[in-house]
Amino acid sequence: MKEYPDDTMKKSNPESTHSRQQNPSTASKEQYSISETRFWIQRLSKTSVRALHILGIAGSAGGILYGVERELWLNWWVLAMVTGVIMMSLEISRSKLWLIQLKGVLTFVKLGLLGSFILIPQHKPALFITIVLMSVLIAHGPAGLRHYSIWHRRRIDEKPGKKKQFKG
Repeated sequence: MKEYPDDTMKKSNPESTHSRQQNPSTASKEQYSISETRFWIQRLSKTSVRALHILGIAGSAGGILYGVERELWLNWWVLAMVTGVIMMSLEISRSKLWLIQLKGVLTFVKLGLLGSFILIPQHKPALFITIVLMSVLIAHGPAGLRHYSIWHRRRIDEKPGKKKQFKG
């Protein structure tokens, strides 16, 4: 597969090294930038996966909440689970910090609640509603909430242009 300069990450000019050292805020922007085309492809792809995830949840909601026959909503459930795994994989590959930030931790809590459908099936509707409410609160909550690290007990953000290492 041939890579074209406008579709790949571009490294900055070595001549600008001195200016980057003086102004770290511009260093990350200069060091790694992607083309506008690639940005929009990535953005629309992520948004499309999220839209399919929500569609899958909506399609399976009636079956879970009202006890409709499983065959009628199972495909929607599979769509929700597959797209959920894709979104989770994308987040983890982008930043390992996601695993200790509240947005990642609560995703695993939601998976635990989904697993409890098997243990306490009579409470599926209440568990499902709890999962949906948690999803909305974390997705639309302030960045300080989403990026709160349960390990560090404070907000942790990825430094632009750098891979962050876990340090206890």
